[in-house]
Amino acid sequence: QFNLVEPNPRFQLDYFAVRIFDSVLIMPEHIWAGEDPFTFTFSEPIGTGPYTLTSAATDRTVWDRRDSWWGVDAGIGELPEPLRLVFIASGSEENRAQLLSNNQLDIGHNVTLGAYEAIAARNPNIISWQADLPFAWADPCARQLDINTTVAPWDNANMRAALSNIIDRNQIVAVAYEGTTEASSSMFVQYGGMQPYIDAIVEAGYGESPEANLEEAAALIEGEGWTLNGQGIYERDGETLTADVLVNNASTEYTRTVDVVVEQLRSAGIDAVARPVDNSTFWGQAAPTGDYDIAYGWLSCSSVNEPWASMNRYTTQFLAPVGEPAPGINNTGRWDGENAEAYSEIVAEMGSMELGDPALVDMVVEAYSYIDADTPIIPLVQASKLLPMNTTYWTGWPTTENNYNHPGFWWGSAHQIIHNLEKAGN
Repeated sequence: QFNLVEPNPRFQLDYFAVRIFDSVLIMPEHIWAGEDPFTFTFSEPIGTGPYTLTSAATDRTVWDRRDSWWGVDAGIGELPEPLRLVFIASGSEENRAQLLSNNQLDIGHNVTLGAYEAIAARNPNIISWQADLPFAWADPCARQLDINTTVAPWDNANMRAALSNIIDRNQIVAVAYEGTTEASSSMFVQYGGMQPYIDAIVEAGYGESPEANLEEAAALIEGEGWTLNGQGIYERDGETLTADVLVNNASTEYTRTVDVVVEQLRSAGIDAVARPVDNSTFWGQAAPTGDYDIAYGWLSCSSVNEPWASMNRYTTQFLAPVGEPAPGINNTGRWDGENAEAYSEIVAEMGSMELGDPALVDMVVEAYSYIDADTPIIPLVQASKLLPMNTTYWTGWPTTENNYNHPGFWWGSAHQIIHNLEKAGN
């Protein structure tokens, strides 16, 4: 029983539903009683599942089944069939493809369409979420660009709007994703539960175009006093128009997308370069502190069936000086000003309303008008994950035909996948 100190209609969704990530973690009293959670340094993995951690290294963790799992007697479920789980850092896409082809990997992380088709051609036991093109699962974290609104000239809303007009989202879909995803119409994932809000945003004229509008982009840039030099790059008062695009180099998906974006910006007259950093630097330092001009990522990720969770991430309550971490990695571009304040006021009211309240659609559109006016973020494309699953030794993987769960095995719901696996030939 949870006794709330004030009304919160979102409590069940925010803490006990798979919104995207995070949940209430029930901690063992015999370890945590009397401890300060902000200073307690206990780090041994303690869980309630049917597996016990056997070993851990930087590239591999091994979990062995605990046959005395209490969940069986409690009626939670039967013991899963796998006796041992081994999670490995499989390295490059080429290495994952080799492991999958040789039956040395049961499920692999994201690969490109070309790599998947090559794996499936070599190993007929490889399947994916969809049996046919595009094969991939639609990940809930739509891809976007965040703009540091404190850095000139991108502190100018017209210049940020110009960036958005330069982006050809269809080209990103075709080149970076090989057609396995679709262009984004808004900041939201394009799931069915979000569609009424997305449709209203588009109908109001605030949706994203899948194609570039280079004439509008040039008018906006030149309206701010920039002119093209002999090399086709904009200059003003002897200064070249530059853009540094931060990207996490942990995935080919990310770097391929940014390569396309950088080329589009350069073709439009902006001296853009990609700045790849490793995963820990991106999430631990560069993105949270605002150490970027433009950052590629998915920082509005949260909403899957209602709009507040994603929109709340760009409210002014999360403002922090550049150089200091933004709370929860929210509003890392430091969007501020009258429009940001008006947006934040509407979103705060939305957070106190019942889920599914009919008034929310109009409120989303009104709030989104301020995003459209200031362009603190630039939605790009929907994310997709093409995850090869190997049926040589195990069946029961999640697919559109057997959709008891999504195939994201790195989420907290991975136990559902493990419990549904059966030895091949059973």
